[in-house]
Amino acid sequence: IQVMESGGGLVQTGDPLTLSCTSSELTDYPSNMGWFRQAPGKEREAVSCINYGGETIYSADSVRGRFTISRDNTKNTLYLQMSRVQPEDTAMYYCAALPYYIRRNCPAISDITHWGQGTQVTVSS
Repeated sequence: IQVMESGGGLVQTGDPLTLSCTSSELTDYPSNMGWFRQAPGKEREAVSCINYGGETIYSADSVRGRFTISRDNTKNTLYLQMSRVQPEDTAMYYCAALPYYIRRNCPAISDITHWGQGTQVTVSS
């Protein structure tokens, strides 16, 4: 399983940013997918998860209404559209195939075994 995240960068508070993730998991072995993030000194947390059909399974309270997860299975690509970013959104962002489905939630991070290198998002105030 290989995933590759891209699209991160240095942005200002309030700016939009779109992250992308390419993975064969999006089509070869249809999987539910998710975006996760880890800020310096903090544990990795779930941001948003989506099922194979494109329905959002879960969005963290801190990003709901600002971030949108989506996927294009024909392009093997998962997206995270970020709007109105805040300094607290600064983190390394990772995408992952989900090992199992939980209604209205993402799986435990400890159960996810394959991670990409991540893409850094830094929001300046």
